Amino acid sequence: MVLQAVDRVEDISSDEFKTNYYDPFKPLVITGLARKWPAYDKWNWDFFKAVVGDVQVGVYNNVKSDAYTPINTADDYMKFGDYIDLIRRGPAEWRIFLFNLFDHAPQIIKDFNWPEQYSGGFVKKYPMLFTGGQGSITHMHFDIDLSHIFHTQFMGKKRVLLFPFEEQHKLYRKPWEVLSLVNFERYYERSGNKLDPEKFPALRLARGYELILDHGDTLFMPAGYWHHMEYIDSGFAMSLRALQSGILGKVKGAWNLFGMRYIDTFMKKTSPEWWYNYKKDKTFADAGKEMDAYAGNASAGFS
Repeated sequence: MVLQAVDRVEDISSDEFKTNYYDPFKPLVITGLARKWPAYDKWNWDFFKAVVGDVQVGVYNNVKSDAYTPINTADDYMKFGDYIDLIRRGPAEWRIFLFNLFDHAPQIIKDFNWPEQYSGGFVKKYPMLFTGGQGSITHMHFDIDLSHIFHTQFMGKKRVLLFPFEEQHKLYRKPWEVLSLVNFERYYERSGNKLDPEKFPALRLARGYELILDHGDTLFMPAGYWHHMEYIDSGFAMSLRALQSGILGKVKGAWNLFGMRYIDTFMKKTSPEWWYNYKKDKTFADAGKEMDAYAGNASAGFS
């Protein structure tokens, strides 16, 4: 993999953001945006336990999906307050995602501002909370609705690996899914990581970004970006989603949600092993085409 750092700014004008990041689909970390919000100091474990501690939530482990795994299916359920107690005690490989906190505590919507100076099309009904214990992992995927994301970290640190959507076959995307076949767990370690370069040779061609998010950092993640996240500390983040301005992006997102996802779920229920093997074969075939194209360009002097 060829990785570079993500640009970081404390503040940025709307014109500069649009020209240099929004229009070219380039990620950016804005460090000063959330510092202006009441949530920056107010939101912590005790606060959330007080306002939504009795809410039942789905929790997810670190196990990657297999032939039988429907997308976004929780591995267990518990009260949010009990979950907070669990991850505060130490490493706990459990996370919560797509939790609409504001359905249960609408009064806290006033604790932040929508960054409408940077994007229109915010889906204001669905600001989402993402929570993880130390050591928990969000495996490599892209968001199914193809929205732009403003992802703000609260408490703790989180390691993030990013790739543009176009790198999908070098990342071994499983067709009809938003997931990679590769396990990127601890990719940054010389030993102990789960990457298998012999099995997944196209990975070496993938070009992306890596970064660490800390309390108050807001990551602009353009639509379709692949992302893998590992919680260095127990923490939580909020994602604000904005629909793409062009109609094509909206149509593709709708197809993923209401077409691709249901076809994949149906096939997993009716022919799980055949469907999994078909997708795996196509995954490697697509990656092979990327490697052949690279070899062709290299021989022609274009690498």
